[in-house]
Amino acid sequence: MTSLDKPTAHRSTPDQDAQADKAVTEAALFEAFGGLRGMVETVLPGLLFVTIFTINKDLHVSAIAALAVSLVLVAVRLIRRDTVKHAFSGVFGVAFGVVFAMMTGNAKDFYLPGMLYTLGLALAYIITALAGVPLIGLILGPVFKENLSWRTRNPGRKKAYTKASWAWGLILLGKCAILFPMYWWADTTKFGWVLVALKIPPFLLAVYLTWLFLAKAPVPIDVFAEMEAEEQAEKERKAAAAAARTHPEA
Repeated sequence: MTSLDKPTAHRSTPDQDAQADKAVTEAALFEAFGGLRGMVETVLPGLLFVTIFTINKDLHVSAIAALAVSLVLVAVRLIRRDTVKHAFSGVFGVAFGVVFAMMTGNAKDFYLPGMLYTLGLALAYIITALAGVPLIGLILGPVFKENLSWRTRNPGRKKAYTKASWAWGLILLGKCAILFPMYWWADTTKFGWVLVALKIPPFLLAVYLTWLFLAKAPVPIDVFAEMEAEEQAEKERKAAAAAARTHPEA
C-alpha cells in the first residue's frame, strides 16, 4: 500500500468547528433557560389567570387555577425526574402573585411580584456588567464548564458576557417601561393580555443576542477537564514515585 492508498484521519475544517461551537452554545442556552418547556411553564399560569378572569371576573377562581396548573407542571417534572428549577420558580412566582392579589383584592396585583422581579433582574444585569462581573457569565459559566475562568483567562468571553448582560438588562428595562405605566392606568383584562404577550418575545430576543455574542467569542476554557487532567497527572506521578521506591535498581 502506497502513501496515497493509506486512509487519512478526518480533520474538521474551521467552518465545521465554528458550526459545532455554535451548536454547543445554542444547546447550552436552551439548557440554562429552560428550553421550550420552560417557556410554556412561564406563560401558562398567567395565560390561564387572564383567560378565566376575562370570562368571569372572578379573582379567586383565576388565582386558584393559575396556582393549580403551576403545581401540576412541577408534579409532571417530578414524575419524569426532569430538572425542576424552572417549574419551582414558576410556582413561587405564582404563589406570591396569588397572595398579593388576595390581600389587596386587586387582580392586577397578581402580576406585581413578577414585575418587581423583572425590574430587579434588569438592574442586576446592568450593575454586574458595570462592575465587571456580568451576571450572564455567572449563570452560563457552569453550563459551559468554564466557571469563572472567563474573568481572568478569557477576555474575549468576558467581553461577550458583558455585552449579553447589557442586552438582557436593557431589554428587561424596556419591558418594565411598558408594563408599569399600564399597571396604573389600564384595566385588568387589557393589562393581563399585554403582559402575557410580552412574556416570550423579549426573552427570545435576549437569548438570540446572547447566542450571537457568544458564537463570536473564543471557546470556553473547560476547567473541569483541566482539573481531571491535573488529577490524572498527579496519580501518574505518585505511581511512578511508588514504583521507583519499590524497584530502586530500575
